[in-house]
Amino acid sequence: MSPIAAWVAFALSALVSLGVSALLVARLERIASHLGFREATLGLVAALAADGPEITAAVTGLTRGQHAIGVGVVLGSNAFNLAALLGLGALSAGRIRLHRDVMVFAGSVATVVALLSVGAASGALVPGAALGLSAFVFVPYVVVSSVAPDTLTRWPLPSRFTTRLARAVSDEEQELAAVIDPKEAGPLDVVGATLALGTVIGSSILMEHAASAIGEHYGIAEIVTGGVLLAAVTSLPNAVSAIYLAHRGRGSAVLSTALNSNALNVVVGLLLPAMFVGLGSYGGSGVLVAAWYAGLTVVALALAYAGRGLGRVSGALVVCGYLGLVVTLAAR
Repeated sequence: MSPIAAWVAFALSALVSLGVSALLVARLERIASHLGFREATLGLVAALAADGPEITAAVTGLTRGQHAIGVGVVLGSNAFNLAALLGLGALSAGRIRLHRDVMVFAGSVATVVALLSVGAASGALVPGAALGLSAFVFVPYVVVSSVAPDTLTRWPLPSRFTTRLARAVSDEEQELAAVIDPKEAGPLDVVGATLALGTVIGSSILMEHAASAIGEHYGIAEIVTGGVLLAAVTSLPNAVSAIYLAHRGRGSAVLSTALNSNALNVVVGLLLPAMFVGLGSYGGSGVLVAAWYAGLTVVALALAYAGRGLGRVSGALVVCGYLGLVVTLAAR
């Protein structure tokens, strides 16, 4: 593929993939709502659908033996998500207010998954072990998100714990309910979702091939192609959505969108396919991206917890943290 053809293919496939993924999100929200899913679970469904481009690009890279691109897309996009959704969201809106119960509930799961991604990327954990440990913390999170808050308070657990858990789920649901308002689902939504999913997969595969060709032509390392170029482009819809939510004062929705998207990227886009194709050897840059993403997760959550949210200063620190990763990768 010539450089011009690669750039044209990359631009067109990115536009199609990202545009159709928005349609996929809307259709899946309608279907999930029709099945009786609660708002917090709808948020997870929407996050998974919105992650379609980066997950497909990552899986394509892994199956083609381009492990650095696969790892870079997932973990690089996760670092970009933190900077764009939380950092830019706070800079744009002035402040993202967050409840500490929500931060502990969603942040603890996100932190564990991020640390497990470092273990998998470094080879300290085989993909199966990292996937199993991720499921151990993520599955209960999904289960709790699908239960009504008043039901949680009746669980046979310490009352103080269940009360705070119910408060976190309730706060998240109230904010998501204001932005997730799916229409009644019909048979056409199932057909539309199926066609949209196929289009997202096909266009994302083409996007990965084109990005790989561009990287090879210009001598760009695979980890930079995946961790910067593909990661940023595939995460743009989430960034736009988060800035919109931040301006509407939906801090918990912004936080859950960022953290849920990152956790799903790791579990579905990296660890699950790595069970079958492995992660291979891609040098220290892949471990660097994984560690940077995990570190940025901890820093962002610590800043948010200390300030009961993120202001312009803390948002700028998160953005600078991501830019540090880009500069470091470019200099290697």
